[in-house]
Amino acid sequence: MGGQRVVGLIGGMSWESSGLYYSLINQAVARELGGLHSARCILSSVDFAEIEALQVAGDWATAGQVLAEVARGLQAAGADFLVLCTNTMHKVADAIETAVDIPLLHLADCTAAAVHAAGLSTVGLLGTAFTMEQAFYRDRLAGHGLTVLVPDDDDRAEVHRVIYDELCRGVIAPASRRRFQDVIGRLAAAGAEGVILGCTEIELLIGADDCDLPVFPTTRLHVEAAVAATLA
Repeated sequence: MGGQRVVGLIGGMSWESSGLYYSLINQAVARELGGLHSARCILSSVDFAEIEALQVAGDWATAGQVLAEVARGLQAAGADFLVLCTNTMHKVADAIETAVDIPLLHLADCTAAAVHAAGLSTVGLLGTAFTMEQAFYRDRLAGHGLTVLVPDDDDRAEVHRVIYDELCRGVIAPASRRRFQDVIGRLAAAGAEGVILGCTEIELLIGADDCDLPVFPTTRLHVEAAVAATLA
C-alpha cells in the first residue's frame, strides 16, 4: 500500500499523552486526505513505571538501551521514521538514533522551528524537572538561536509535581491550571515572549486560551511535523 510513509511511535511515557499523539495524528491525516483515511502508524508502548524509576535513579544509559530496543523493533516492523512521544526522554535521543537506520523526528527541532516562524527569540520552558534543569533540551533549543528561560526552584518543583502526580494519572485540576498560569506570568515578567509547553502532558491542562503569552504546544507541533513527513 502506498500514499503514506509509516510512522513509528515510541509511546507510553505517559500513555495519557501517547493517546493524544495517536488521536491528533489520525485526525490530521483524515483532514488532509479526507474520507475514511487514517494514519499508517505503529505504536510501541512501554511501561512508564519502569522508565520513571530509571529517570529517578539517573540511569539514563539503561533507559536509552530500553528505548533503542523499542526503536529497533519499530524499524523491523516497517516504520519509515520514528516519533518519540515524550519531551523528557529526548535525553536519550542519541541512543535511539544510533540504534536504527531510519530517522528520528526530534521534538525540540520542530518546536524551535515554530518559535522562529512566530518571530520570537526568547521563550519560557515548562516541563519535567529533567527537561527544565538539564542541558539536553535547553541546549538543543539554544542551538537554534533561542534564549530559554526556566521557572525558579519552587515553580519548577510544582510543575514537575503536577506532571507526575496529576497529569500522567489523568487528573486535570483547575487549581493546577491556575498555578501554571501564575508560573507563566512570572516567566513573562522575566522576559519570555512565549512559552514552550515542553512536556506532552501539559497540553491536557493548558492551551492558548489559558495564557496571555503565545504558547508552543510541543505535542501538536510534533504531530504536525510527523504528518507532513508521512504525507511527503
